[in-house]
Amino acid sequence: MRRGTHRRRGAALLTAAVAVSLAAGCTAGSGTGSRGEADGRAPRPERSHSTGDSGSVLAVKVDNVRAARPQTGLGAADVVYAEPVEAGLSRLMAVYATELPEKVGPVRSARESDLELLRQFDRPTLAFSGAHSKLLPLIDKAPLRAEPPGEGSDAYVRDDGRPAPHNLYLRPGRLLPEPAGADALATGFHYGEAPEGGRSVSSRTVRYPSASFGFTWSESAGRWLVSMDGAPARTADGGRLAPATVVVQHVNVRESDFRDFRGSNSPYVESVGSGEAEVLRDGRSYDADWKRGTAADGTSFTTEDGTALNFAEGQVWVVFADATNTTEADPAKAS
Repeated sequence: MRRGTHRRRGAALLTAAVAVSLAAGCTAGSGTGSRGEADGRAPRPERSHSTGDSGSVLAVKVDNVRAARPQTGLGAADVVYAEPVEAGLSRLMAVYATELPEKVGPVRSARESDLELLRQFDRPTLAFSGAHSKLLPLIDKAPLRAEPPGEGSDAYVRDDGRPAPHNLYLRPGRLLPEPAGADALATGFHYGEAPEGGRSVSSRTVRYPSASFGFTWSESAGRWLVSMDGAPARTADGGRLAPATVVVQHVNVRESDFRDFRGSNSPYVESVGSGEAEVLRDGRSYDADWKRGTAADGTSFTTEDGTALNFAEGQVWVVFADATNTTEADPAKAS
């Protein structure tokens, strides 16, 4: 990539030594033994779900370990964020504004850095299965509509054909009466014609200690075909996940104050700040700078001369990559 290497402040935050099944669970309160799922959630005021919140984007935390695949409803998301979690694994946050699929999942737990990431939207609806016991009060105080499973709610359903905890699904239409619309996507992204320059590439891989994301350009589809952990990423109906734009955003990933029930630290992704990024669109790779001044702002992506870097129309995937990790990203392969 441009400028050779990123600022290096250490080795990988997490190691692959922890078993995959360990981090497949949710974070939990220290000393409580709870895994932070719905049955461990602290009581909160009841909310009426009869009409939903019009104008609110829907953000769903989606499981991404092997046992959770293929996922349902990801193809309808406007933006998919890929983030590191415990034991070097990954989790997804799917954001819906222009379309609400019939079902999304498997749904899993929230993380502390989700609250910062979601501040860019106007009171978004966050669907998640639970959270660390000490994180729950922060979620309830955040400027969002928290929607975990609960008694009396018909928005969630279990799939008996899948093993728990990878079998919880959301029915978005039970939370929101209709999609919020494109204007609710306050991401700061710009869409339009491709910028000049860039490099012709055929594929790009981003590696976490225990997970990886691959993106291969398909000229016939006009999209980047997604792979996860080396295998093609498909939807539950058999289609291939294929965004129009992929962003590899180099961010600071630090330890948070939270650990899962086995003691693994939950990484905190700092999405406010600035840094380097790589934008993939139309079979080309573009070097970019990203900036997000405050949590209430969207993120701008610009070329070296400060011009906004346009994304291609269609779904966007943003993969958060640790800027301090020397092994997280494989160079894009020229075609």
